Amino acid sequence: MATDWLQASVFENLFDAQAGAALGALTPHHIAAGTVLFRPGDRPDGFLLVLAGKVNVYLNSRTGRELLLYSIEPGQTCLQTTLAVLGSQTYSGEAIAETDLVAVAIPWSLFNQLIGTSTSFRNFVFKAFADRVGEMTQLLEMVAFMKVEFRLARWLVENMGPDGIIEASHADIAAAIGSAREVVSRRLEVMSERGLVEVERRRIRVLSPDRLRALAANGEN
Repeated sequence: MATDWLQASVFENLFDAQAGAALGALTPHHIAAGTVLFRPGDRPDGFLLVLAGKVNVYLNSRTGRELLLYSIEPGQTCLQTTLAVLGSQTYSGEAIAETDLVAVAIPWSLFNQLIGTSTSFRNFVFKAFADRVGEMTQLLEMVAFMKVEFRLARWLVENMGPDGIIEASHADIAAAIGSAREVVSRRLEVMSERGLVEVERRRIRVLSPDRLRALAANGEN
């Protein structure tokens, strides 16, 4: 029988009895926010299932710029880890716990066993992998073909709260849209002058959501 962590998680009912019993016997661990889970050149030592919290995975350039590749939240998996396992490769990105985490690490011996014997586990791994590849394709298209001002507008629209507030630094936004902090700062200044946003320290207030949505939509046409 699976333990409480599996029954009370987003993974409940995803796996057959065999996989559920094997995974349920594992012990969840608490990981502090800010912990680096892997760096470029590391080899994976387990397959992580996030039960609570958020992990951000970045690609870092030689010039120090960052690109946020994706985030891992409960029910999602890490594309880099899956690639490293299937291709016997090292990591090319860096994963950092954005918040405090509760996670279960599946040892490789068990991971390989379940991939070979549990259809439900295998389907879960490859479905999550396919979803991530789709997200990465969208990210590549955005960075390659959409101008910075449109990428910034879309990110602001997608991340603003009901009150129009976004809590993020210019560096955070730059990493998310594949640009430089200085470029983001200049674009936000222009948006501020146009009355679209109000810029504060680590906070942006959207003043005209409809106009911002229209700007974001122009980049997709």
